[in-house]
Order: sequence, then C-alpha cells, then structure tokens
Amino acid sequence: MLQQANRFHGHGSLRFVYKNGQTARSSLAALKYIQNPYRKNSRFAVVVSKKVLKSAVRRNRVRRRIYEIIRRELPNLKNSQDIAVIVFSAEVLAMPHAELQTAIKNLFFQAKLYK
Repeated sequence: MLQQANRFHGHGSLRFVYKNGQTARSSLAALKYIQNPYRKNSRFAVVVSKKVLKSAVRRNRVRRRIYEIIRRELPNLKNSQDIAVIVFSAEVLAMPHAELQTAIKNLFFQAKLYK
C-alpha cells in the first residue's frame, strides 16, 4: 500500500484531475494526470468501477495489485503530480503480475511521467 502522503483524500481533488487532467490510454486502463505545484509528493488513486467488476473483493484486489506496482515505481516518477488510474477491463484481475506491471509502466511512459 502507498503511504498516506501519496494517496488522494476526498473526492474534490480527484474530480479536479478528472476535469482538467490529460489522459493516456491503453486497452486495459486509462491514466489521468495533472501537475500539482502546491504539493511536493505525487498523489495516486486507482478507480475500478462496479461495471467492470461487480464484487468488491475483486475490485479491491485489482486496486492492491496496481498500488503495489505504483509503490515500486514511485522513486522513478516525477514529483508533484496528481495521477488517477482508471481500470476499465476485467482482464486485469487474472493477468500475470509481469504483464500488468508492463502495462502500467507503458501508461507512465506514454504520459511522460518518468524522471
């Protein structure tokens, strides 16, 4: 799990990212991101809709898998970014870890979020 400093709290700032952020897409997920000069740490959110996976257990499992990938990539990413990962494919649940990690890294490369 990510540290509390690297997570969103409340819906207002996440809504701001949805409205004003830029998007990077793949077949499994989308990445909404925006620069936040008021913070020194990047903040992340992983969103999995009920339309994608009905079971809360499965949605939380997908979130935990993606948060772990983000946690390991955090030292390589630019600071002061607000980033939301929106999952819209149920394939992520059964996908091997290496493939999921590659997919998430490709989204970060596409968005030019690496240092």
